[in-house]
Amino acid sequence: MLKKNFPFLEWFKNYNGPAFRADALAGLTVALVLIPQSMAYAQLAGLPSYYGLYAAFLPPMLAALFGSSRQLATGPVAVVSLMTAASLAPLATAGSQGYIAYAILLALMVGAFQLLLGLLRLGLVVNFLSHPVVNGFTNAAALIIATSQLDKMFGVSVDTAEHHYETIVRVIQAAVQHTHWPTLIMGAAAFAIMFGLKKISPKIPNVLVAVVITTLISWAFGFQHDEQVGLSRIESERARTLIARFNQTTILLPALAKERTEVSQALDTASAGHDYRAVLDVEHAASVLTFNMDKLKHESAELRSQIRGLLLAGVRQPDGSRRYYLKNEVPAGAQTDSRTWLIRAGNKPLDENKIPLKGGGSVVGEVPKGLPSFSLPTIDFKVMGTLFSYAAIIALLGFMEAISIAKAMAGKTGQRLDPNQELIGQGLANILGAIGQSYPTSGSFSRSAVNLQAGAVTGLSSVFTGLTVVATLFFFTPLLYHLPQSVLAAVIMMAVIGLLNVSGFVHAYKAQWYDGVISVISFVATLAFAPHLDKGIMIGVVLSLLVFLYKSMRPKIAALSRHADEALRCAATHGLKECEYVALVRFEGPLFFANASYLEDKIMELMGLRKNLKHIIIVSNGINDIDATGEEALSLLVDRVRSAGIDISLSGVNEAVLKVLKRTHFPEKIGEDHIFPTMERAIAAVHYATHKGSQEESCPLLTACYTIS
Repeated sequence: MLKKNFPFLEWFKNYNGPAFRADALAGLTVALVLIPQSMAYAQLAGLPSYYGLYAAFLPPMLAALFGSSRQLATGPVAVVSLMTAASLAPLATAGSQGYIAYAILLALMVGAFQLLLGLLRLGLVVNFLSHPVVNGFTNAAALIIATSQLDKMFGVSVDTAEHHYETIVRVIQAAVQHTHWPTLIMGAAAFAIMFGLKKISPKIPNVLVAVVITTLISWAFGFQHDEQVGLSRIESERARTLIARFNQTTILLPALAKERTEVSQALDTASAGHDYRAVLDVEHAASVLTFNMDKLKHESAELRSQIRGLLLAGVRQPDGSRRYYLKNEVPAGAQTDSRTWLIRAGNKPLDENKIPLKGGGSVVGEVPKGLPSFSLPTIDFKVMGTLFSYAAIIALLGFMEAISIAKAMAGKTGQRLDPNQELIGQGLANILGAIGQSYPTSGSFSRSAVNLQAGAVTGLSSVFTGLTVVATLFFFTPLLYHLPQSVLAAVIMMAVIGLLNVSGFVHAYKAQWYDGVISVISFVATLAFAPHLDKGIMIGVVLSLLVFLYKSMRPKIAALSRHADEALRCAATHGLKECEYVALVRFEGPLFFANASYLEDKIMELMGLRKNLKHIIIVSNGINDIDATGEEALSLLVDRVRSAGIDISLSGVNEAVLKVLKRTHFPEKIGEDHIFPTMERAIAAVHYATHKGSQEESCPLLTACYTIS
């Protein structure tokens, strides 16, 4: 019982010093990859980068302690981070306190969903996400993740559009106007280092090396240049006008939002009191407010875009200060500082005494020292209702990713896996991780591979990984200040290259053409609806279920005949002649309400085509289940066939199916002597009576006979 509830106790059976050293070294090695990756993935999720570190110390330890895989490395991953950003974008501004609170609440919901599935032993529910759907979604997600980092690679700022492809167009337009070349060079250098080291020696932690080198360069050469100046020091009437108009619109928005909240409450009150006239009045007021807010948001976004597009040059003054001019308005003979300065406009009004200017690259900045505060996320049922579908998808996707990785490693180590225990481990990791300010996490393929290659013996390696992250939070956060944002973008883009799998589409198509089509449709739909990623997955799942239902309603029914290898095979597939007097019909699939009439239709069609038919044998080996409708259809079929002067029998009836038939007294109806254990026994029993006096020279059921093509 102890080992069942605390599976990590099994680790210490025959545990020794060399195993401990191997786990410690593997844990440290994984941590060196995890620390920069987790910060990058938090950025992808729309959170401050240090929240990646908060998600990198508790979840790895808990998932290892209560999961079943000893080498699976849990923590922030690309796809789950992207899904987190997609689910929270409609609710709050990325990086805001509300957004962070919702991300932590989402982790709690994902964990609760996974834990519940694990405790109820429902790990098989993940099968609703078929491999073609996941392949299509993952390839699309890889492209979305990679392109979502372009603004950080080029050093530009744009507002997120309704569709991802529109956002990319905005990034390209901004990059054409102004690419910050040091930022792009820093990101490209990180790419080159990671790619080069991966080719030269995969054992070297290429991500860590790239981060260390670029951070040192950033610190040494002053990569970041930020200033806050008074509006009076910006010598541009256009800039001042734009800032004034922008502040007016952004100040009005919170007031309208507060008013809309009050109107929503009034609507609830009116609805509860069944005052329908008041409901109509309040709904009208709400519509007007919504229209005005949308108009203001659009105007604010336009102004913000224009402000960000202003390219300023700094001109040194005799007193040592700088004044800023539009680049095309710099006074003749004035000496500029050779930098291009941009105004950093966000969703809040700009303080006219402290206008934020950016004249260099973006860095991670200050990372809070020490562990986050431990507390339960604020429970908001309204928000939870909105996030429920995303939480379910993230829970299933995250678990599917984790269990796939764990299975791949178990194939190499010979370890036994328990999918339900893995769900419990992942669920506890997300639930308790949320208490430690973590956003949703899952198993990582790249870090798990590093863990395995580094010689991890037990899940204790993940405990060492978590402890290394804790040590970093306490002692090494100042070293992360100068880490360029473009390098984190490069880390993400490098990591998602491994998610691209074009051969998966080809493989699915070769297996079944409709699987290939579903995979492609899932891919296209995910790209088209991004950032609403749930729609792409839902379309794929619905298509998979529709195909499954169609196949269940139209199972394969084959007429069998004797092949040259003496086996009874499908006559149509192998070009075999069929017996004139005996039809051997194989039904493949459960016989239930959705396909019972289909079997009857096919038998009637067969009887209409073969005028000399005397006996039908239904080969039942493929019927693994039967319901009341199926049994009723079978009973009626016996009556219809025999009323036409043709006899009918069953062969190879499954034991579970036979139990159902016996409970409904079907054997008495068809006759005990008309249910045969095998096809051969059935043919032997009916052949003489059906062929008596026939002119058939050689029966295709006894000797292979081929049709002339």
